[in-house]
Amino acid sequence: MNTSDKSEAFYKKLKIQLQDTTLWPSEYLYKFIVTTDTTKIKKLSDLFDNQGAVITTKESKNGKYTSVSINLKMKNPDAVISKYKEVAEKIEDVISL
Repeated sequence: MNTSDKSEAFYKKLKIQLQDTTLWPSEYLYKFIVTTDTTKIKKLSDLFDNQGAVITTKESKNGKYTSVSINLKMKNPDAVISKYKEVAEKIEDVISL
């Protein structure tokens, strides 16, 4: 199974979980980890800008990584997954939690 197949299987499973556990539209909390690089953090924040997102960041103890939490009202599981894919496509070395 290649990386693309694994990603699609993950998103398919996530969609089922979101449909089964949440009444939509609903607030969704995205969590990402990136290297502490102001350009990457800004790029990530910009992807959610002008959508009413509440964005918080926290640097790791040694300052090498930054966690970025983004709370945003989403209309359905497909919108949540679409945003995850957009982040993965546009920002290198981002870890989605």
